Amino acid sequence: MIKKTILIIGSGGREHALAWKLKQSPRVGKIYIAPGNAGTAQLGENIVISANDILALADFAQKEKIDFTVVGPDDSLALGITDEFQKRGLKIWGPSKTAAQIEASKAFAKELMRKNNIPTAAFKTFNNYGQALKYLETVGAPIVIKASGLALGKGVAVCKMLDEAKKFLQDVMVNKIFGDAGNEVVVEEFLQGQEFSIHAFSDGKNFQLLPSSQDHKPIFDGGLGPNTGGMGTIAPVPWVSETMMAEVSSTIVKPALEGLKNLGSPFVGLLYPGLMATSPSYNKRGVGGDIKVIEFNSRFGDPETQSYMRLLKTDLLDILEACVDGKIADLKIEWSKKSACCIVLASGGYPGKYEKGKSITGIKEAEKMEDIIVFHAGTILLDSNIVTNGGRVLGVTAIADNLQSALNKAYAAVKLIHFDGMYYRTDIGLASLRNTKITKYES
Repeated sequence: MIKKTILIIGSGGREHALAWKLKQSPRVGKIYIAPGNAGTAQLGENIVISANDILALADFAQKEKIDFTVVGPDDSLALGITDEFQKRGLKIWGPSKTAAQIEASKAFAKELMRKNNIPTAAFKTFNNYGQALKYLETVGAPIVIKASGLALGKGVAVCKMLDEAKKFLQDVMVNKIFGDAGNEVVVEEFLQGQEFSIHAFSDGKNFQLLPSSQDHKPIFDGGLGPNTGGMGTIAPVPWVSETMMAEVSSTIVKPALEGLKNLGSPFVGLLYPGLMATSPSYNKRGVGGDIKVIEFNSRFGDPETQSYMRLLKTDLLDILEACVDGKIADLKIEWSKKSACCIVLASGGYPGKYEKGKSITGIKEAEKMEDIIVFHAGTILLDSNIVTNGGRVLGVTAIADNLQSALNKAYAAVKLIHFDGMYYRTDIGLASLRNTKITKYES
């Protein structure tokens, strides 16, 4: 068997998890990761090329005769990496630049939902600060404000008070805290309910759903504080039923993919809608349906991927190639019946300012525990030592026969790891387990 050379684009926990899973394929040979981290360096060769340097990445893929490229980050897709690779005859997994607009432009995504009757919160889009401010003063709070462009998962604020909403709007549109991503904003109805996520492998015509998952975006326990890129995940979600999955498939994923195809931009890759399970009495003005789309993403979630890869039984390369080759409907994808979780260990101060270069200890000890894998995100090797190099540093994952046991294992492993300023949420999964008041894990 001729083994394939793989290039993975990105440097986070998602990319480490993808490399870890691809490494298990008997059809995979050498793996390159650009730029990678200290964890991916243990599975392949890190390449010092930015995930956003599209031309340099394509040049590298041509020079090294890469057989298959897997794209992790949203920025790379928004910049058109898939289009550039395909133009050169290189095989790559991920949607085109136009299809990736479903994440890169929240305004584009909301219009797509409106035209295809996909349930979502009522909204208005603005590229003029004065008009947006006037609208805020008219509708009041609670309200949700989103920078339309990409902002590393931080460009959204759920504002309970009008003054809070005005301040965030000014920060986004006037002070440009997210740069050009804030040139346009979406102001939308505040939804109440429980959030969860669905991922779907798509070949542009057909799709297959992954199990449900749930990310925990706010930095602090109890869902408080500013949004982050994600502080932890569980999969599958105990309260998400087969009926709910069928509803998401028929009212959200299918019409979104058909809408993109009708625009001449078939979506090949992984579509990832963030969802809210609402009560009809909470939300009067949005498009119908009890499950509504909060946002669409055009790639694997991070840290959802870290949990998913612990559950996936099918060869990941088979799945990704089936997407690219238009054969996803022909593939039987198998998942473990176990539960998985990921606890993110972050640098103190994240998602604001934080220090780098903190020495990390305890990873090997944690991974000696049964069913524990630690995925690296913001790490680098410095003089043979693993040190912090980002806001989200590590993702401690566990699997078990049930969610409570998986969480117990993961938090026990977390206690073995240390770096100065290390911070993590202590309540990942608890709201879904108890569906009542969120409490902390006991030490």
